[in-house]
Amino acid sequence: MTAAKPESVMSASKEKFATQVTSEILAEVRAIAHSEGRQLQALVDEALADLIEKRRNTRPRPHVMRAYELSHERFAELYRKLAK
Repeated sequence: MTAAKPESVMSASKEKFATQVTSEILAEVRAIAHSEGRQLQALVDEALADLIEKRRNTRPRPHVMRAYELSHERFAELYRKLAK
């Protein structure tokens, strides 16, 4: 599953940067790239875009929160008993 890239990440120009990761992580990422027939850079782009999206969407979706609230309204007494 590939995450949609945020617009700010989708620019055509690329910028080089250096970083370090553990040998184990690098080996795993290289293995994934090889098994998927993709370049390592494509996985780095995807991982960074996923991280950005995750951090931007830290709040629960409204329909999820509504279901959560309804659950608490409906089962409040049960939840209190279970918490004891």
